[in-house]
Amino acid sequence: MATESTQAGALIAPRDNLSYVRGTTDIVLSHATVSRHLLATVGRFPDRPAVVFREQNIRWTWREFADEVDVFATALLDLCIRPGDRVGIWSPNRAEWLLTQFATARIGAVLVNINPAYRLAELEYALNKVGCKAIVAAEQFKASKYLEMLQTLAPELADAEPNALHAAKLPELRAVIRMGDARSPGMFNFDALMQANRGRVDRAKLDALEATLAADEPINIQFTSGTTGNPKGAR
Repeated sequence: MATESTQAGALIAPRDNLSYVRGTTDIVLSHATVSRHLLATVGRFPDRPAVVFREQNIRWTWREFADEVDVFATALLDLCIRPGDRVGIWSPNRAEWLLTQFATARIGAVLVNINPAYRLAELEYALNKVGCKAIVAAEQFKASKYLEMLQTLAPELADAEPNALHAAKLPELRAVIRMGDARSPGMFNFDALMQANRGRVDRAKLDALEATLAADEPINIQFTSGTTGNPKGAR
């Protein structure tokens, strides 16, 4: 049974039907957002290594990583992704996954982590449960062909304009952003989006938007396995 801590200022068990729980306040917690922490790290260590994906031949310093994040954040804004909107990520460990997490946090969107092992019914449930407006997907992982599964759930992709999907089974989904070099009908290509937005980044605009966000706002939803599981949120 949960009990309340006897430490001064600490509350371990929820009280008055509230789910917000805090621990000891002897050390003051930071109220900076994830984006603000990234920018602070860039200010301290701009030229230190931050991201390495050997299989993708990627090595970014903190400054280079933050610049890439801002490019994808700009692309998401151009796709009408706004604070509070849900963006799915369905991929193994890749640089695009990391960029999507920090880019959504930069603009106040919520990243939805789709289990790499999900099958059709579980994918449909997850996307609809949280109302994903966009999804970033790898082509496949092991035997799971992600893009084919999305095309099965949303055959309307074959004739849809990118960012204008209206699928009967996925009514909230508007944009599919695929990884890899190939092109797929109705989908954006991740690298092409990055290239198209490199000269369009307005950091003053991004900073102004980031300043409206609060550290207590969710930036991530993690699904438990199985279609009957409830999503778990993380700040």
